[in-house]
Amino acid sequence: MLTNAIISFAEAAQPQQMDTTAGTISMLFSFGLLIVVFYFFLFRPQKKKEKEAKELRENLQIGDEVTTIGGIVGIIVRKNEDTCVIETGGDRSKIRVKLWAISENNTVHDAAEEAAKESFKPKKEKKQKEADKTKDKEKTEE
Repeated sequence: MLTNAIISFAEAAQPQQMDTTAGTISMLFSFGLLIVVFYFFLFRPQKKKEKEAKELRENLQIGDEVTTIGGIVGIIVRKNEDTCVIETGGDRSKIRVKLWAISENNTVHDAAEEAAKESFKPKKEKKQKEADKTKDKEKTEE
């Protein structure tokens, strides 16, 4: 009788163990999926924005027109390690601000213009090469 009770208890315990194992696996999979979603929708874009902002602040030069996060627009007169002095308004008021407070650079530099031109240049060169090839074919046919 005791052995029958032990056997029936063991048989009853096996399906429950499988259910809890499957439940645990599905729960871990759900948490993993949630972490991946948070990474791609929250953490990764935030890091990308921080990297772009840091690059913007490192590339500031004297004479650049900038806008602060408070909406003040001015031209950089002096730049230190963590601060810069901007000149605003017609009366040439000078304000010292932290670099982290600069939100955008309104000045377009020559290097940025050249990079933009370079991106369109290969397309023009391809068209020019194709036109040259057709001219060469016409000359050889004559």
